Amino acid sequence: MAPHFANEIPSHLLMWRRVREYAVPPSMIESATARRAVGDWAGACAAARVHVDLDLRAVRRRHGTQVASRLREDLRRLAPDLLRWHMPRIAPDGRLRPGLTLSLARYGSDGGTPSHLVVRTPPAWADGGQWMSLALWEGPGNDTPGHRLHGHHPHPHPERRFRLDLHRHLWDAGRSGELAARCAAGEEPPHDSPWAKGSWAVEAEMLLRADGLSRGAFTVRLGARRRNVLELVAPDDSHVPTLRPLPEGVLPPQEVSALPVLPEAAARVLPDLELLRTGLIPPGRLHPLVATALAGYGAPPVHGPVPEPGDPHRVECRGETHRIALRDGVLTAVDHDPAQLRREELLVALGGPALPCLRAIDSVHRDPEALPAVRERLRHGDVTGALAVVEGLLGPDAVLRDGPLREELEQAAARHLDHGLFRSGLVAVHPAAGAAGGADGSDGGGGAGDAGAGRVKAGHRPRLDRFTPLPLRSKLVGRSRPRTGLAC
Repeated sequence: MAPHFANEIPSHLLMWRRVREYAVPPSMIESATARRAVGDWAGACAAARVHVDLDLRAVRRRHGTQVASRLREDLRRLAPDLLRWHMPRIAPDGRLRPGLTLSLARYGSDGGTPSHLVVRTPPAWADGGQWMSLALWEGPGNDTPGHRLHGHHPHPHPERRFRLDLHRHLWDAGRSGELAARCAAGEEPPHDSPWAKGSWAVEAEMLLRADGLSRGAFTVRLGARRRNVLELVAPDDSHVPTLRPLPEGVLPPQEVSALPVLPEAAARVLPDLELLRTGLIPPGRLHPLVATALAGYGAPPVHGPVPEPGDPHRVECRGETHRIALRDGVLTAVDHDPAQLRREELLVALGGPALPCLRAIDSVHRDPEALPAVRERLRHGDVTGALAVVEGLLGPDAVLRDGPLREELEQAAARHLDHGLFRSGLVAVHPAAGAAGGADGSDGGGGAGDAGAGRVKAGHRPRLDRFTPLPLRSKLVGRSRPRTGLAC
């Protein structure tokens, strides 16, 4: 299908193109794949920034050898980098959907509540590094040691709308080849529609069968307050089931809310397929397992301006064109004598005018052209990639100066600390939200982390950042005391 846009590229495709460029870097894929190839599933998870909150021996004691064996086999088949690739994300930055518990596999027990292998994402205030975690959810109210670790998670139960236990090809390396068939890659897509309506009947049959039903009603969430109620019908088992919309009001709201929900992975067109069909991404930029499964479904790429080679910067300085390049690990004005540069830097320190070359170097340090790429990498937790961009621009021995670049790196470090507090269970909610909620700091979250959270909040001075609620921000900014007094 040739690329076609009525007016401009849809915003959701622009988001997914940024996600595919920055969220799962090639270095992560290579490291995780190498670990998985030698059977080191825990090392593969670490390479893909996935915490493992599982104790297989404890699972065997509580659930028996059969469940433990199935769980171990699934962990060996898990490609955590592929899982990260297909995880739900939010606009406009494309970061992982926060506070989510998503089921990867279910392990039935005799008449009881099945256990779920789940992947969890932290709340938005603690998403520094974009880490995920693997755990075994063993039913509501289960106070096992593995569950207590996530007692402070905002949504510990598996989310019905986001589930991958029916879509193992999105995380199981051995079944990734099923991707093209499951996403209906060979079908002609509806014009400008993100919904995969052509495959809803097949996916609904799988959904209902997983719940022990052959036919019945289900819902498809189309928006925050909009959903379709459909019924899967067929004269008998020998006929292919079809969908029939149920008129509004046929079922009471209570029954509608209890109906099975078609997962997002089945309801929407695969983002990679949209990007390929529109030529917004070449196959070589996809995850290798995805590229192999979708080979032959892409369109010619939409070419943009070809980037210029990485020559030194050119600066007009005192009537001449001078060069700025890396020398001995530092960005330097190479056409000036070192002694002259030292004199000019001393003159600037005393308040004198700076050479155009020195002004250009200072501008690159404070607000470089590569700052958007650094910011995107930091948002998705790729600190190594962000530092590589900085070092390639300023040199590995450069000392960062005050400005947007340094602020971005400092904020990334602060977010990593927040994530560490969340993982430790000491803080169950954002400290600023707890301070704004009342003097007692209660958050109503319950769980094992609440006692520790209360102890931390008692003498806690909240830090101002992008997650601070606006009323609290106004109060704190208005206080007549140094800004450093607000630091944690």
